Amino acid sequence: MAKSMKNPPAYGVSSVDHALQLAVILQVEGPLTVSEAARRLGVARSSAHRLLSTLVYRDFAVQNEDRSYRVGPVLEIAAKAQSNVAAIRSAALGPLRALVDTLDETASLSIRVGRTVRFIASVECAQSLRVGNREGMVFPAHQVSGGLVMLAALPDDELTALYATTPGDGTAEHPDLAELRTELRGVRRSGVALNLERSERGVVAIGRGVTDAHGETVAAVSVAMPSVRYSPDRVQGIVAALTRAAEAISTAIARPDGRSPTAEGPDAAR
Repeated sequence: MAKSMKNPPAYGVSSVDHALQLAVILQVEGPLTVSEAARRLGVARSSAHRLLSTLVYRDFAVQNEDRSYRVGPVLEIAAKAQSNVAAIRSAALGPLRALVDTLDETASLSIRVGRTVRFIASVECAQSLRVGNREGMVFPAHQVSGGLVMLAALPDDELTALYATTPGDGTAEHPDLAELRTELRGVRRSGVALNLERSERGVVAIGRGVTDAHGETVAAVSVAMPSVRYSPDRVQGIVAALTRAAEAISTAIARPDGRSPTAEGPDAAR
């Protein structure tokens, strides 16, 4: 099965990274004020205003009458999908923080869009050597733990249809379907997926599915760590913590108010 590595650049341009983060927030969460943007990015209001103004200029954002900003035509997605993603993300934040408190490793939530997976929430751990924030990043679904969990939830005919065509322009990878099916059978049996440096060099991740009120797998929660801290001896404890987090998020999604159990008290999800 073909593999590609996604590694951070050797250099970074913070203003570009901040603008991209804002574009992702607008797309998956909805309207944002200058003050909220400044708080989320940890920058001054003036810097946040310049970033949002640039997004407006390039049609990535539009300013509302109340001076807040919403997604522009370049990134606009269906209102229903946007609402669903925002609700899932909101339900996951408390359990993700509890997961990080338990394991002291970075935790993330992802959704599947066709053959790809997008990370819609991420909480970093406090360790100096850690996996960074994954929010907004996109990977081939078959290369990450959360994507494998979500692919494993598909009926075989849907999986076949999903990978029925091979991209002719080389822009997307096409896995060996027989090999993928074998791997997904193991994921279905265990309920979890393991990514041993498949998507990023030096990173190991374990993922578990999140279900909605109808039992459909709509997202995946994962824990990622530097490979030097991974050991098979840790898997049982990680899976137990992942299971608690996935169940808490699933319960919150099914609740009318969408609140996660951790929102009701600091020990509710413990």
